Amino acid sequence: MTYSVASGRRTVAIVQRPPALLDLAEGISRAVEAIDESAGADLVVFPETWLTGYPAWVFGMAGWGDPEGKYWYGRLLRESPIIGGAADFDDGLALIRAAAQRTRTTIVIGVNERTQAGGTLYNSLATLGPDGRLLNLHRKLVPTHTEKIVWGNGDAAGLRAVETPAGRVGGLVCWEHWMPLARQVLHADGEQVHVAAWPDTPELHEIVARSYAREGGCFVISAATFLTTDDVPPELINTYRAGVGSLAPAEGVLFDGGSSIAAPDGSWLVEPVRGYPELIIAEIDLDAIDEAHTDLDVVGHYSRPELLALRVDRSRRHGIQYHSDGTIPPSESQRMKSEADTQSSNEEPE
Repeated sequence: MTYSVASGRRTVAIVQRPPALLDLAEGISRAVEAIDESAGADLVVFPETWLTGYPAWVFGMAGWGDPEGKYWYGRLLRESPIIGGAADFDDGLALIRAAAQRTRTTIVIGVNERTQAGGTLYNSLATLGPDGRLLNLHRKLVPTHTEKIVWGNGDAAGLRAVETPAGRVGGLVCWEHWMPLARQVLHADGEQVHVAAWPDTPELHEIVARSYAREGGCFVISAATFLTTDDVPPELINTYRAGVGSLAPAEGVLFDGGSSIAAPDGSWLVEPVRGYPELIIAEIDLDAIDEAHTDLDVVGHYSRPELLALRVDRSRRHGIQYHSDGTIPPSESQRMKSEADTQSSNEEPE
């Protein structure tokens, strides 16, 4: 694996503004507006499932065959984009791709992603380069609690950091930050700027963001949603409030933001911004990453690879595979095992 190591100062922007819940066209319009307003930033970051919104109602509709739950899932599915490949500009993110290209900005946006075949949704982070191309698509590995009713399990195909003008950028969604092996994969990928996407940021999320920054010696850009009762469709508001929690107000703020930036030493570069919608713009200095690694490099001098090892299958998982000669091709994990067995058999005995 080879890549360049970026250095110097970069400008980042966090969009802590209300999403357009269950309205893809309006959500894309708001995203484009924020990207244009951030023109000059090297990186623009949006919160978890900002595009079409976080489905908090599912926590109150977990009963089997709940007709209202099925209705809202159908609404969410129909209002979620299908995301194309790296060379495909004609997909659900076409206007956002064009905005990235127009402003020469790297974009990381949380999306309810619909698959082209079937009716499954993924909680995804899409990374678009300044030419508008899709650089990475990470699907949340494990939806939390009743989120499993809405989203399918992701895979490790997007569990990576990618090279951008803003530095090497990776990301995780919400409680993936408590998955030690997932964190280690991104650390080992040379991540310089980590996007932590959240629906909200209680104190526990602040702690894990700062801990991740210190552990990885990287910048952590935490993007969290600001949402009020006025931003939720009236016919959904009572169930949505119940999903947010028992303390959710009848009127007012449901998600209060809390977006922030943690420096590579674990300190706050931008403390959590709470209580109002904001476009947060700040400057980071990538040179601070090298300084943070003086004492702690969890994939270098503070690791023991001869004792501890991690294996990652980065194949994109599909429910069906086609092969021209009628045979079933091996899975990526089977192929890797076969190659390892072959290599082992070719090794000279001591």
